[in-house]
Amino acid sequence: MGKFEVFTSPKDKKHYFRLKAGNGQVILTSQGYSSKSGCENGINSVKTNCGNDDLYEKKEAKNGKWHFNLLAKNKQIIGSSQMYKGLSGMNNGIKSVQKNAPDAAVVVVE
Repeated sequence: MGKFEVFTSPKDKKHYFRLKAGNGQVILTSQGYSSKSGCENGINSVKTNCGNDDLYEKKEAKNGKWHFNLLAKNKQIIGSSQMYKGLSGMNNGIKSVQKNAPDAAVVVVE
């Protein structure tokens, strides 16, 4: 079962989340939030929007690798994926977000 890890960066003091699949692999990471409540709102937005295929922005990098952003309904980026070697890997990453995010627990890590 997946989980959201919430943490504060020692560098910029901002709050971030990362969604991990059941195997521990990070499948989505957030932008920095100035408040913990903003970060929690971001997690709720992932849970709400992850099932909508139209809200995934798929991109190919200049090096030929693929990645995606999950967008909110207002088209702001909620979370971003890692880089994948191919299109099928990226599509599997999206499926993993859709599978893991809705019921993922939220844990605070230091």
